Amino acid sequence: MSPDVIGWAASAVLVLTLSRQIYTQANDDTARGVSRWLFIGQILASVGFVVYSWLVHNWVFIVTNSIILLTAIVGQIVVGRKARSNPRP
Repeated sequence: MSPDVIGWAASAVLVLTLSRQIYTQANDDTARGVSRWLFIGQILASVGFVVYSWLVHNWVFIVTNSIILLTAIVGQIVVGRKARSNPRP
């Protein structure tokens, strides 16, 4: 078995987990327990990991980190919209 199979399987689990979290946040009326800094940090780290993965030519991590970057951007948008529609007292 190629080591890449393990990498792709782990990537699938991670992407499914993050997707479920975004879905849960989108369906929460407030999303108050979610920090914007979580997504800002995730975006910055993901950009760094995508660049690193590209430099070492590792397609498992290029794809995985690109998708993680996308989930961070979507998460930031969801939390931002929830915050605007449900301002804190």
